[in-house]
Amino acid sequence: MAIEFEPDSALLVIDMLNDFIADEGALLVPGAKRIVPRIAEVLADARRRDIPVIYVTDSHRPDDHEFRFWPAHAVSDTWGGEIVKELEPAEGDYIIPKRRYSAFFGTDLDTFLRELEIKKIYLTGVLTNICVYATAMDASMRNYHVAVFKDAVASLSEETDRFIFGQLEDVIQAELL
Repeated sequence: MAIEFEPDSALLVIDMLNDFIADEGALLVPGAKRIVPRIAEVLADARRRDIPVIYVTDSHRPDDHEFRFWPAHAVSDTWGGEIVKELEPAEGDYIIPKRRYSAFFGTDLDTFLRELEIKKIYLTGVLTNICVYATAMDASMRNYHVAVFKDAVASLSEETDRFIFGQLEDVIQAELL
């Protein structure tokens, strides 16, 4: 089924990296593999409609402070920090590295989206309750409309996903697709 992207929108693919998706990844997200085919479909539709595609990728230093809370993962210039082969960026796609949960924190994403005159962002990726949620909240605070593909995000449990979907809908009136 084709997706009807709104004009002046962009698609964000968040942290679809080997360390989160591959069996031998450092911080495997259970169930994340199931969303790869759906994200591939969403990517294909976005590209057909000339919707900007932006990959936002964890890109940590080897001594990153985040590793106090999580095992070392997505270290810059390592296999674990690479986008999974099945979702490889195409020519014209953008990649924005990040070191914290939100795609906006410490990056040039907001400036880039404003240069493209983007009004709405569509979100896919992992983890629903961490990086997707933080990005959605920050986007809303910056006056972007937010849509989340429920079948193209994953966390550590379906219960967590359901809770976060409710939060996104209730707190920022995100569109759940």
